[in-house]
Amino acid sequence: MPQEDPRHARTMPPPAAPGRPRIIALDVVRGFALCGILLANVQPISHIGTTAVTEAQATIDDAARWLGLLVEQRFFPIFSLLFGVGFSLLLDSAGRRVPRPRVLLVRRLLVLLVMGLAHMFLLWRGDILTIYALVGLVVLLPSTWLPRWAVAGLAVVLVAAAMIVFGGGTMIVPGLFLLGSALTRYGVIARIESSTLVPALLALLFGAGTVATLTLQGSAEGLPMAASGLAMAGLYVCTLLVLFRTPLRPVLRTLFAPLGRMALTNYLSATALVLIIGKVVGGRPESWSLTTIVSIAAVILVLQWVWSTLWLRRYRFGPMEWLWRWATWGSRPAQRVP
Repeated sequence: MPQEDPRHARTMPPPAAPGRPRIIALDVVRGFALCGILLANVQPISHIGTTAVTEAQATIDDAARWLGLLVEQRFFPIFSLLFGVGFSLLLDSAGRRVPRPRVLLVRRLLVLLVMGLAHMFLLWRGDILTIYALVGLVVLLPSTWLPRWAVAGLAVVLVAAAMIVFGGGTMIVPGLFLLGSALTRYGVIARIESSTLVPALLALLFGAGTVATLTLQGSAEGLPMAASGLAMAGLYVCTLLVLFRTPLRPVLRTLFAPLGRMALTNYLSATALVLIIGKVVGGRPESWSLTTIVSIAAVILVLQWVWSTLWLRRYRFGPMEWLWRWATWGSRPAQRVP
């Protein structure tokens, strides 16, 4: 009977699903963030003009006020943090399975870049995946050679600089990537499902920060908007983690984990769904009421939740997640649930 080449065995991932248990809380937080990102993106994706009619101005102001209060710049920071977390978790897993894990991570980021560029040029120029892939290559990958204390310190510096100099926005992504990586390397993420007191105390701190920064946001944009976005993002995440330690855990897992496990598939498909539903709704997207925006997002999320839930009963990964994993590891991963 022929013997397997041990060199080949080291370079190929095992056919089974991931070697480490899934951190369900991360799926829940990711699914929750996906809901907020969709809500924030409904109008930008559907936008067909820049000048709104005068009669709709009151509606625009109402929608913008509530979206600015609860949604704008509140959810993509969560996704950015989670991207850094996922990157470091994968590096740790790959380091135990292949001799050159960073090569695997480069391939993963390049594949994401291709997906992002396709999404950008075919559907929507506001795609964030391209930015994530480029920042990952330029910032996250080199940081893997740094000690964790340096990664944490650099994260703080980059976040502060992005807020002060650029007023937040996507310029905050590199710092949040590094923050997520640092949290993982310090073991915080591994203990994320076992603590209630820490997230509860942080929720109080972020809540106080949210109140303070929202007061300033009412009179100015830029830094106050970025600060309130970070504070509220932290409040959302910590509140979810506290609730995840209560009897509401099964409810949160049922509602958000399927969306979070298929976040890439759902993010990409949401663009097409928004464009289709937007055509059915009609009118100028900039004149849509808050009710219309929320309704469009809700319809899409219900469709995606049903699809994700049914899909994951039979398969380990979402369609795009499976392709991304295949391209990353260089071998087709097992997909069917036993």
